[in-house]
Amino acid sequence: MEITNENPTSETILDGSRFVRACLRRPVDRTPVWFLRQAGRYMQEYREVRKHHTLVEICKQPDLASEVTITAAEKLGVDAAIIFADLLLPLEPMGLDFEFQAGEGPVVHHPVRTADDVRALRTDRASDLDYVARAIQKVATHFRDRLGIIGFCGAPFTLASYMIEGGGSRNYINTKQMMYRDTAAWRMLLDKIVKVLEKYCLLQVQAGADVIQIFDSWVGALGLSDYREYAFEASKRLVRAVQAMGVPVIYFGVETAGLLNDMASTGADVIGLDWRQPLDEGWRAVGHNHAVQGNLDPITLFAPVEILELRVKEILRAAQGRPGHIFNLGHGIVPTTPVENVQAVVRMVREFHQEATRG
Repeated sequence: MEITNENPTSETILDGSRFVRACLRRPVDRTPVWFLRQAGRYMQEYREVRKHHTLVEICKQPDLASEVTITAAEKLGVDAAIIFADLLLPLEPMGLDFEFQAGEGPVVHHPVRTADDVRALRTDRASDLDYVARAIQKVATHFRDRLGIIGFCGAPFTLASYMIEGGGSRNYINTKQMMYRDTAAWRMLLDKIVKVLEKYCLLQVQAGADVIQIFDSWVGALGLSDYREYAFEASKRLVRAVQAMGVPVIYFGVETAGLLNDMASTGADVIGLDWRQPLDEGWRAVGHNHAVQGNLDPITLFAPVEILELRVKEILRAAQGRPGHIFNLGHGIVPTTPVENVQAVVRMVREFHQEATRG
């Protein structure tokens, strides 16, 4: 399934920020850095907001969503701000209610289990998600060209899995049963999800998002044959649709070492790498005609600073200064992470370039 990525967005987007240039594998003065889940409970400012608002309330109020997005990006000194939102927001306009239950995570009250359930899902209300676009507009206005602005959505497979399982899962039994036993219903579900996500991403791009990240958080549950048969085409369609809007796409999953070449074949500009293999090995699997993002183990942020610095430098050396590396974690920052260690990583990435230049 190997294809050549011709960077279809490279002629349609302005030169933009250091971050955007790296997404397009253009030369940069230093490696850009940002963090998955950089606005979260590990940060005191965010905890103060959460004392008075639920996660979904923050997402739905553009003033709050933009505030926590801006605060995190400025406190860390990163090169990109990712809008504060949640993967599951598109479920609501499709007709599925969900809530976050303490200790349980998201719970979908009426999971999608049959073809009739799929047929009942709506695709005409994506505009209900305009509160995310309004938050992006506020963030883009605040930063102007100083930082890259990242919008995002869940990938079709991952959102479909949430809809079917009704929440988190270890084995994805219900999801795979639909894939195998009612493939027509499965494909109809993915088609509906892609239709909604295309409109949702367009709202974000029109509001000022420079890049869209597609999170396939659960795709590592699939073997390669199943990824090719049941997930690849929907992801590819979404990637290409977003690129046609004139912005680069980051495609990210967890536990995906065996899928990387095929994930790259979607044509995504950037492939996110988790921490389970060295960055240079992951980049070879992806192909050097794609940028990569990653890939520090988020739990390394709890290590003593000398170990943290060693791991950061390992990743930067593995990138070999090749255009198209964005430094990030291999997954999101966890709630009790020391903020000062996250800030230290930003400094380490910056200082690495300075040291390399002097050397």
